[in-house]
Amino acid sequence: MTKRITEAECAALYEAYHTPPHVIAHCRAVSHTAWEIGRQMNLHGAHLDLDLIKGAGLAHDVARTSEKHGEIGAKMLEELGYPDEAAIVRVHMTYDFHEFSQIDETDLVCLADRLVKEDCYVGLDARIDYILHKAPKAEAVQRRILEKKEQTRQLIKQIETLIGQTIDSLFAEVKGTEES
Repeated sequence: MTKRITEAECAALYEAYHTPPHVIAHCRAVSHTAWEIGRQMNLHGAHLDLDLIKGAGLAHDVARTSEKHGEIGAKMLEELGYPDEAAIVRVHMTYDFHEFSQIDETDLVCLADRLVKEDCYVGLDARIDYILHKAPKAEAVQRRILEKKEQTRQLIKQIETLIGQTIDSLFAEVKGTEES
């Protein structure tokens, strides 16, 4: 069995890297969102490593106060003996999804990061609107974000077909609370 990073180990990393509380809350929300989507997919025939999803989600922004936080976090995870989690953390900011037939744990952590704003599941539209507002107004940057949004929407549709319900419905209680 492959060694996976635990919640306790992630908590120690948050302390060591002085990860701000709001970033920790974001990591926990991304981890939970990715894990639940993975769990639903596994119930419908997928074979995803839920422990990898959980750990990579928890660790994905551990070094977010650093400029190249994905790379710094990945190197730290590699040094600790977590190469699979490191690979996900390294690419989470610029990731292009696999074809649905090749979907893996990286896809789910990156998907969840595109569905969670701060510490709440908000869904794709609200999250991308937030990113567009924060991003540079350069046409190429805005176009790339919108292209990523469409790629993400296609992946979501395929997952929803597999699990027989919308991803929003998995988190309806959380999303409804956030919007009220």
